[in-house]
Amino acid sequence: MTGAALHAAPNAMRRGVPEMAGLVAIAALFLTLSEAFGLDVLPVLPRLLYWLVLLASGQLLGTVFWRLTEQMPLAASHPYLMASLNCLALSLPWTVIAWAVTAYTLDQPLRWARLPGFFLPVLVVAGAMAALNAMRNRQPVETHAASPSAARPAIFARFPAKLRGAALHAVQAEDHYIRLHTSAGSDLMLLRFSDAMAELDGIEGAQIHRSWWVARDAVAGASREDGRLVLVLPGNLRAPVSRSFARALRAKGWF
Repeated sequence: MTGAALHAAPNAMRRGVPEMAGLVAIAALFLTLSEAFGLDVLPVLPRLLYWLVLLASGQLLGTVFWRLTEQMPLAASHPYLMASLNCLALSLPWTVIAWAVTAYTLDQPLRWARLPGFFLPVLVVAGAMAALNAMRNRQPVETHAASPSAARPAIFARFPAKLRGAALHAVQAEDHYIRLHTSAGSDLMLLRFSDAMAELDGIEGAQIHRSWWVARDAVAGASREDGRLVLVLPGNLRAPVSRSFARALRAKGWF
């Protein structure tokens, strides 16, 4: 690992701490107000503190498990399977924590017979937290530049005559059509966005929004407009960046 990478990892973790804390706080508030798992016997503030402690410990365990397994081949080839295995694994120590914290909070003796009964509720909460974290860390679909000898990306064969030979800047979904934004102007094409994405490999770019793909060399800058992040493209075109993709794109140096 390079020195830059060694510095980047802790920095990325520090940047993610406020978001993780916010996620824990929101989940704790929801579970408190919904009186989940029969904890309505507790007043609101002790109940909120209970969930904050429990969810924070689970988030910490989840982060540790993720850091230990993120470089495994299975994490790249089967991310959902790895996420499920991590969720199952962290539920084991988290069950013990929930058992101990619950006994302390409710002023009950620690009885081993009660321990197995915590596993299923903990697994449910762990699964929900894992799903929220997966959404927070969602990765955009990327396309990559091909070698000089590789065939031209298939999308160019579909270009109308007026766009032939133009550089592709962005693809925008419009219902069942896509709009091609190029150096020679724009035009509509009858093609699903998902199908277009499959034909863009060979161009360095990425999906930045559920309805936008952008070529990386077309990005002239980034700005915030009306509270949302946009990429500035040639011709003063503005392409919105989804919040779910912003973290990954920022880490890859898009803006």
